[in-house]
Amino acid sequence: MARAGDTVGDTLSTYSGHILAIETSCDDTCVAVVTADGEILSNVISSQGVHDRFGGVVPEIASRQHLTLLPKVLDEALRLAAITLDDVGLVAATRGPGLVAALLVGFSAGKAMAAARELPFAAVDHLHGHLAASFLRPSEFNPPFLALIASGGHTLLADVRDHGPELRLLGQTLDDAAGEAFDKGARLLGLGYPGGAAMERLAADGDPEAFAFPTAERMSGLDFSFAGLKTALLYKVRELGEEEALRRRADLAAAYQRAIVESLLLRVKRALRATGATRLAVGGGVAANGPLREALGSLGVELDIPPRALCTDNAAMIASAARFTPALCFPQYLSLDVYATGEPRT
Repeated sequence: MARAGDTVGDTLSTYSGHILAIETSCDDTCVAVVTADGEILSNVISSQGVHDRFGGVVPEIASRQHLTLLPKVLDEALRLAAITLDDVGLVAATRGPGLVAALLVGFSAGKAMAAARELPFAAVDHLHGHLAASFLRPSEFNPPFLALIASGGHTLLADVRDHGPELRLLGQTLDDAAGEAFDKGARLLGLGYPGGAAMERLAADGDPEAFAFPTAERMSGLDFSFAGLKTALLYKVRELGEEEALRRRADLAAAYQRAIVESLLLRVKRALRATGATRLAVGGGVAANGPLREALGSLGVELDIPPRALCTDNAAMIASAARFTPALCFPQYLSLDVYATGEPRT
């Protein structure tokens, strides 16, 4: 996941003290303190809760909220960890991918704190963070394994051979990500944001067999596609009409959720067969979905799905990734910038 052309000088392989990590790639303001061996001392997540009325995250509003919330979240993370900044040996922050305006707040704050004390700084890839959630204690699910990352902005399968940011990409979404499909489907059904949790709650009262939504089963390979599923839901809602669609909203949610889960499960099964892998790690916000967790648990492989608080965006996973990301000496990181998009390197 390292970006080509980044020649930023020497790196550090060791450091003393705890890791202070910041994550602001979207609409959650997150700060965590993690030990060098992966023990979480604190993991504070502040959800902004101001984007519901827009049906999605507004980048400029998100960045302003990060500016307001970050000092308070930082203080709380230090308090819960029972440390001060004097106990920090490494500062880390999400560099991308994500919303540029949001990323800039946390990344700039992290660089500033590191520079003020001339500490090393680790610029972490967000997707590496989701993978590295599995490396945290006490579970410590270590490579090699097949990885499924399913979040609001990304859906991919990868062959993970070590703890570092490099991975072998096996398949990825060709259009919408799984989390994006949940959000767009929830919007069509008049549910709140974020859509995944709202959809799961409503689907619990519905019949997943009530409607047959597409899972792109006929599409060969390990790539994902969810755009057709979203369109199918739109057409079904129109076909039913406003009153009937409202009456059967739980059934629509249950069938739609089932299609997303089956689409993910189908490609995971294919990847397990293709690679011969017997170990599977799952990360990203969609991994918090109960039916998906249950379905993956039936595959008969050694499985790691982090606790729900470590599936959604959080800073503990960024600190975990920082343990395996080359840390830069002061002042080599001062010129680093964030990036909105990035593809894992094959």
